[in-house]
Amino acid sequence: MADYKDYGFHEAGPTHNLNYQLNELTGLLNKHANKFILDLGCGNGYLVNHLIEKGYNAYGTDASEKGIAIAQKQNVERFFVQDLSSEALPVQLQNITFDTIISTEVIEHLYNPEAFINFCRQQLPNGGEIIITTPYHGYLKNLLLSLLNKWDSHMNPLWLGGHIKLWSKTTLSKILRNAGFTIIEFKGCGRIPYLWKSMIIKAKLN
Repeated sequence: MADYKDYGFHEAGPTHNLNYQLNELTGLLNKHANKFILDLGCGNGYLVNHLIEKGYNAYGTDASEKGIAIAQKQNVERFFVQDLSSEALPVQLQNITFDTIISTEVIEHLYNPEAFINFCRQQLPNGGEIIITTPYHGYLKNLLLSLLNKWDSHMNPLWLGGHIKLWSKTTLSKILRNAGFTIIEFKGCGRIPYLWKSMIIKAKLN
């Protein structure tokens, strides 16, 4: 049986979500406002390595030792193993003041998303930014999944390490606002509007 922490990381290429999210994500960044970026749940490090190539100062952590080992082949000093349920960053990152946190396709896997958002808040100064992506769920998409009887495949309970939380724009915005963030941008990506594969929310800490 596969270890859920390995999560299928076998190569350095983009994970499936980054195939359709990368341009939207990078379009939300600029080098003047986003100087120290932390990718929490960075997987195989593709996004961080891409940002470094573009001139950003980026770091990544993930619970998967296999994913971090792949990431470190390109930038060994930028990646560290971290259990996202822990209450501290790896010691190598604790003296860096991050102004931006990115987390792609992570929050839907967490039993306690509020604790995760609060952890992100603790790493950011006032005015710091967070960018979160997660599979999109809204009325039309949920209705279509029901009409086509696709819920068993969409939320397969046999998927080890699969999705345990479904998020809409409303619910993801609410959890961020409750933690003291202000929503500044929303994007849907993948497929046609309101049947999006994923959504991206950018928020700023008040």
